[in-house]
Amino acid sequence: MASSKEYLQFILEQLSALDGVSSRAMMGEYILYYRGKIVGIYDNRLLVKPVQAARSYLPRIRYETPYEGAKEMLLVEEVEEPEFLVGLFRAMYEALPAPKK
Repeated sequence: MASSKEYLQFILEQLSALDGVSSRAMMGEYILYYRGKIVGIYDNRLLVKPVQAARSYLPRIRYETPYEGAKEMLLVEEVEEPEFLVGLFRAMYEALPAPKK
């Protein structure tokens, strides 16, 4: 199941207080970027890389795979809490891998 444009718009609205958030459609999903680093939306779920900062910030750790054969990522369940999402993205930014050139 692919992610919907409506879900993407919802997540972007939740993150509207945060500068540097963008997205790009890719193979039926949307890749979400924060200041050039990748965060993802898969099957209408917000998944983030399992960096220590994200594991420390999330109140509940739940791993899910974005697609078959992929590495596990952390499911963010607090998508209806804009302040939480902004704080999460800020907390994990430094630990996210740099974009590949």
